[in-house]
Amino acid sequence: MTDPVAHRTATTPAQDHWLAHQFGLALPVLQAPMAGVQDHRLALAVAQAGGLGALPAAMLSPAALEAELTAFRAASSAPLNVNFFCHVPPEPDAAAQTRWLSALQPYFREWDVDPHSIDTGPGRMPFTEASADLLAAFRPEVVSFHFGLPAPHLLAQVRTWGARVVASATTVDEARWLQDHGADAIIAQGLEAGGHRGHFLSDDLTRQAGLFTLLPQVARAVCVPVIAAGGIATPQSVAAARELGAQAVQVGTAYLLCPEATTRPVHRAALSGAEAHHTALTRLLSGRPARGLWNRLMQDLQPMNDVAPAFPLATNSLVPLRAAAEQAGRSDFSPLWAGQAAALCQQMPAADLTRLLGAGWQ
Repeated sequence: MTDPVAHRTATTPAQDHWLAHQFGLALPVLQAPMAGVQDHRLALAVAQAGGLGALPAAMLSPAALEAELTAFRAASSAPLNVNFFCHVPPEPDAAAQTRWLSALQPYFREWDVDPHSIDTGPGRMPFTEASADLLAAFRPEVVSFHFGLPAPHLLAQVRTWGARVVASATTVDEARWLQDHGADAIIAQGLEAGGHRGHFLSDDLTRQAGLFTLLPQVARAVCVPVIAAGGIATPQSVAAARELGAQAVQVGTAYLLCPEATTRPVHRAALSGAEAHHTALTRLLSGRPARGLWNRLMQDLQPMNDVAPAFPLATNSLVPLRAAAEQAGRSDFSPLWAGQAAALCQQMPAADLTRLLGAGWQ
């Protein structure tokens, strides 16, 4: 097991940030939890460099999550963030599913996919009492949430082992709500950010702003620490976030080309290609707005088309199409989640990238 002292240093002015104050970590960098493109190895690399590694739990079965937590704890005693969704699973809607399958029918024919073989399971699960019970054995130092916060009794379970509660806000109103409902720190998620939008009070995307507009407003509106997320990919953007009131930064997209990430070949190729600058918000790939690189499905159906059923029910119908296309080296139906700084991704070890970003806090 890694010596815990290796992850901690005395706080100096250059280390005047939330992770230093809470956990003694050297660098103000939180690795964003990214379902589908990482496992414990990325979290370990970030932790070993002095940042806060994270595990995404929303798409993991209890057994898979336990295995990931066990692997991380076997290799390191560094602080860890475990992330969950807080969505309310929608009721199945047969009419909506029929419309969605009808829209996808040309692709099923093209790729010789039988729509009757599609798994109708939930795909992504919210935080539950069982989740909290599983975590208790591992006592992660941070438990973070997307799409709001879980019920108060679930937060109380998390707090029994002293974990800090962190959640994403896409507006000032959401930041205030999170503070009022028990968040210890708030992630200000700018419109540039890759992956799913964390909004939960309003579906109106016109109320959301870019990070460097949102961040100072959130920092002024709340008393808890604010973490900047969205378009953070260089030391310069880290420095800018600090100047605008951030007490740490959360970075996702910049890690996608690191060898420790499990980013799929078609995703890596897209991030390294000439169109890496072209991202868009789409609800086609999951049923909820999320930012990713442009692909054929977005081109054909228009990215915010409401033909996709409610989150997360849209995903399963695309799984066999995605598998068939990726086997042919194509990303037509793949969720190429990435933020607007995707073109700045670099192929380097995650520990080196973490240190490079942390240098921007000087």
